[in-house]
Amino acid sequence: METVQLKVHHRPFCFSVKGHVKLLRLALTVTSMTFFIIAQAPEPYIVITGFEVTVIFFFIMLYILRLDRLMKCLFWPLLDIINSLVTTVFMVIVSVLALIPETTTLTVLGGVFAFGLITAVCCLADGVLIYRKLLFNPSGPYQKKPVHEKKEVL
Repeated sequence: METVQLKVHHRPFCFSVKGHVKLLRLALTVTSMTFFIIAQAPEPYIVITGFEVTVIFFFIMLYILRLDRLMKCLFWPLLDIINSLVTTVFMVIVSVLALIPETTTLTVLGGVFAFGLITAVCCLADGVLIYRKLLFNPSGPYQKKPVHEKKEVL
């Protein structure tokens, strides 16, 4: 009787949790940038969100095409975590600064309530997901088991 070995299928990036969070992050940032453009918000708001859209799109294409596996000269998960943290800081600053001058409804929607702060939360979630992937044992701390103990021979 032959034994059948199940082939382990690699889950495509777009169908993983990390992929869903990145795509949600991209959609929210694009929406925020669109509201800033329509409301004719100050240029730094548009530039920062446009830059974030470009970087997020770059990382999505990198993971979809699996270029992170080919280009091993850079440690991509660490760069992705740094990007998530920097994006979080920028989006929180832009969200708070959008309220200071006289604001329109679209600036408030794009910068603060609906998309700016939600994008910051998605960036934090993305960073946490990648950080958990980097851990050697993401299920919890190391616990010594009897298998790992040395046996002394007398």
